[in-house]
Amino acid sequence: MDKVVTVHAAKTGLSKLLARVEAGEEITIARGKQPVARLVPVAPKAKRVFGALRGKIKIGPEFFEPLLPDELAAWDP
Repeated sequence: MDKVVTVHAAKTGLSKLLARVEAGEEITIARGKQPVARLVPVAPKAKRVFGALRGKIKIGPEFFEPLLPDELAAWDP
């Protein structure tokens, strides 16, 4: 449900509006009676799950072998 507030009210009460948006409310900001912007909650970032790729990728034993001298030299600045 949208709640409409004026630009003046948004400027003077931004902290309160942000608290309402954080609680899930959507707020429309209007210049006079003309809507010009909408404050909406930002979707939270998904949490990273340890081991989420288990069984989906495989690292072979060659990964742990030492680099060849020319490959190792390429890493030196």
